[in-house]
Amino acid sequence: MNDANYKNIDKTIEILKNFKKVLFLTCSNRYEEIEKKQTPKSTILAEVIADNLDNVTLINVPELNIYPCEGNVSREDGNKCGIKEALLKDKEKNPSGYHRCWASLHNEDDELWKISKELFESDCIIFFASVRWGQANMYYQKLIERLNWINNRFVPLGENNIIKDITSGFVIVGQHENADVVCKLQYEVHDYYGFKPNKDLYWCWMAEDIEYDDETLKGYLESYPKFYKMFRIKKIENE
Repeated sequence: MNDANYKNIDKTIEILKNFKKVLFLTCSNRYEEIEKKQTPKSTILAEVIADNLDNVTLINVPELNIYPCEGNVSREDGNKCGIKEALLKDKEKNPSGYHRCWASLHNEDDELWKISKELFESDCIIFFASVRWGQANMYYQKLIERLNWINNRFVPLGENNIIKDITSGFVIVGQHENADVVCKLQYEVHDYYGFKPNKDLYWCWMAEDIEYDDETLKGYLESYPKFYKMFRIKKIENE
């Protein structure tokens, strides 16, 4: 990516103005004491974009108690993911009646419903994540696995696609490599899930755009300054 990448913020803002309700899901994290002083870069991007819009709900995924996917899609007794028996019977948590996930039933304190409730009330969703060890970070991966029942309802079960009219996007921040690869892959994942991906809402940022595989400590140290400069973001005081 090059310095022209800052234009992605302006383009994203203009696109999102056309929606009634947009859901931002930030998926990066820091240790709580460090996060008080250093907000993850992908979260900063989400907050900057949201500050320029009046139709955004932002949820920080690492703050929620979300259990891992149970893998009910591949049980010995068959694919049981998203079946009607897995319905979350709680009008407050599941007003749409769409939420069907066994992990939500098996764990009373599971908070995936806080995301699905907002999702089904939105016409656009943007995921914000970071690259860790060559792939999207753990909080994003856990979340997207837990949403598998949405796809499973209409692919093998033959029901309606309940997210076909929800536009999706994915913004990911990497240090020096693979962010572009991860971004392309997640476009394909969201398309498979049944969202309506908008290619202009899928973009990434990498600090080392010249030395693609630079693993030097100096490169990591310079990451934040490059980030702020590229996106013309004023450094937050508590950082």
